[in-house]
Amino acid sequence: MVDIVAIAILAVISGSDTWVAIETYAQAKREWLETFLALPNGIPSHDTIARVFARLNPQAFEQCFHRWVGSITEAIGAQVIPIDGKTVRQSFDRNSGQKAIHVVSAWASEHRLVLGQLKVDSKSNEITAIPKLLELLDIVGCIITIDAMGCQKEIAAQIIAKNADYVLALKANQSKLEGAVNSWFEKAQSNNFEGVDHSYHHTIESAHGRIEIRKYWSVPVEQLGEIPNQEKWSGLRSVGMVMCERRLWNKTTIEVRFYISSLEHDAVVLAHAVRSHWGIENSVHWVLDMTFHEDASRIRKDNAPLNFSVLRRLSLNLLDKDKTVRGSVAMKRYRAGLDNNYLLQVIAAI
Repeated sequence: MVDIVAIAILAVISGSDTWVAIETYAQAKREWLETFLALPNGIPSHDTIARVFARLNPQAFEQCFHRWVGSITEAIGAQVIPIDGKTVRQSFDRNSGQKAIHVVSAWASEHRLVLGQLKVDSKSNEITAIPKLLELLDIVGCIITIDAMGCQKEIAAQIIAKNADYVLALKANQSKLEGAVNSWFEKAQSNNFEGVDHSYHHTIESAHGRIEIRKYWSVPVEQLGEIPNQEKWSGLRSVGMVMCERRLWNKTTIEVRFYISSLEHDAVVLAHAVRSHWGIENSVHWVLDMTFHEDASRIRKDNAPLNFSVLRRLSLNLLDKDKTVRGSVAMKRYRAGLDNNYLLQVIAAI
């Protein structure tokens, strides 16, 4: 089993996205693999590899992943940790009644590491999975960012109890609170925030024919007066508004978002936390789909989809962590498949 897991890790880092590809990689690299793996029966078939990962306990496999990541973050620390969910779209199986798996991941944005992941139970949603994932992580002194699904009083209380801070997106799932915050900011903005204790920050970026202007306001929660259920939000200290204006050659769009936070009002800190949260979409979910072809994966039997998702995130961590070669994750995977010495360099972090 150790040989099979080792082969799978090496193959996925090197560009393999299916069981057949893993076997093909191993056959091509057999002479090299035999220098450090036992392989008493030669290279296992793709069916054998698939059966092992279908039966491998995903909780135990994830715990190994968490322990490895923990050993890294213990040394380098982690500051902003976005938490977000992603569905592996092709992992459903109509014949067995299996729904597509949905995985919630935590991402250390400062160090580009997936800290952990947890499968959302088929009869549940992210609201129940996020607290379980938070329990697995050491988040002392970190800022946890979560989208609107995780904007829950219990989750905020759990983060505060673990000596961390939060920045939570506020939308219609907290309709009364969102309505009160929206109304207050509309009034304050119409008066140009005159007489209001607030912090402001803005950025302007241009790329690929578009201009993006982002404006951030952060105010102490006391400025809003009485807001719905304020006392039930553990550690609530500030409220923020973010206005994103995107200018293309033929149209301009404006999007407004609201946030609640346990941090002191500081628009620069709010901007950093919000941009870091967007990073989990660009640096994790997009890369998993475009480079590791996760959404197109037809791996679906038993525990195999979740275990393969661990392989992908492990590989992403290792490739992102390697700074000896400049280039995209896709090019690093390509080089790892060609250059055994580079592959050994990449896996040295394990």
